Amino acid sequence: MADFSQDGPITTIHDLDTVKPGELEQRLCDASARYPLGLVLPITASDMRADPFKVIVEQLAKTQFLDTIVVVLNRAESSDDYRECAERLKPLGPKTHLLWTDGPRGKQLNAELTEYGFNVQSPGKGLAVWTAFGYLLADPQLKAFVLHDCDIVDYHRDMLVRLCLPMAEPSLDFDFCKAYYARCTDRMHGRVVRLLVTPLLKALISVLGSDDFLIFLQSFRYPLAGEFAVTAALAKSNRIPSDWGLEVGTLAEVFRNTSPKRCCQIDIGRIYEHKHQPLSLEDASRGLMKMASDILTSIYRTLASRGIVFEPGHFVSLRAAYLRAAQDAIRQYHADAVLNSLAYDRHSEEQSIEGFAQLIIEAGSEYQRDPAGAASMPTWSRVITALPDFPARLREQAIADAEQY
Repeated sequence: MADFSQDGPITTIHDLDTVKPGELEQRLCDASARYPLGLVLPITASDMRADPFKVIVEQLAKTQFLDTIVVVLNRAESSDDYRECAERLKPLGPKTHLLWTDGPRGKQLNAELTEYGFNVQSPGKGLAVWTAFGYLLADPQLKAFVLHDCDIVDYHRDMLVRLCLPMAEPSLDFDFCKAYYARCTDRMHGRVVRLLVTPLLKALISVLGSDDFLIFLQSFRYPLAGEFAVTAALAKSNRIPSDWGLEVGTLAEVFRNTSPKRCCQIDIGRIYEHKHQPLSLEDASRGLMKMASDILTSIYRTLASRGIVFEPGHFVSLRAAYLRAAQDAIRQYHADAVLNSLAYDRHSEEQSIEGFAQLIIEAGSEYQRDPAGAASMPTWSRVITALPDFPARLREQAIADAEQY
């Protein structure tokens, strides 16, 4: 049963199951006539061929509230991948555009950015999202950009409706909207959020004291959700990390560039399922351990930018505080699982938090060796200052690729 809880400085929009089918979508169609929306879909060649993407295309083909859809194909070197993706996108019609970051033209444009000193050489979702934002910024009519992943197993366009409407509704004034949801099947998922981020934030506050950024992060029920909506102006000003710290780094930029009062989170689905990364406890350079490490260093560096000085002893204390908070959380999750008839492997959960606890120390050492870390990709404000026509050239790239392939 939904609740009415409003915790922290951001607004939580619940799903109280009180609206009629189609009601919100009609309101969004009306609102989007005055508030045009662009949808970003970053996709790899493997995800493009998976069953969830077929369902996503089928659902998006029924939408009337999107002005533009830009699909960014990355980690795809072959022109056959491009042609196959273009074929799969045909049901979406002329409002959909395919941007191929790994194609000859995409590489050429990235090489030009590199020559100007911009950091755009790290492949992956971060670069795909950043490139899509630049593409959409070429259209000054678009008011907000919306992003979701392409591996959502139980996708329905109602999820997208709920993510978009807080931005487009004329009586509201949000700059940023983040999705949240319950990730479970016959068991709980979302291990990095449940077992690392949530207890880590409690531990950081207990060790370092209250901090506005930590309170902001703690307000989000699912801070690692890959689905969000952002105004075009804020997307132009935000830096985007190129590693697994993308979601936390995005929240850090939102916190820096707008007021928490202009941020909200919305429940987009009672159950949400997509592919799962392996934990990889034996190798911290892969899987969820790599993700966790990047998240930790991202948080450390953001706190350092706010004037917090970390000494080696801080990470020892943080590890101890984290372990206690995570062990308490496991007891709570166990009870929740039992009363919801979910399978729960308490031993595996304990092993996970022991691995994450070690990462707290290791990520702390990495942060102290390299406090600045890899440079984030530049803001689009900066790129447009140096290369005013670059967003338009991304559009020319998409047109030229479509004509050639």
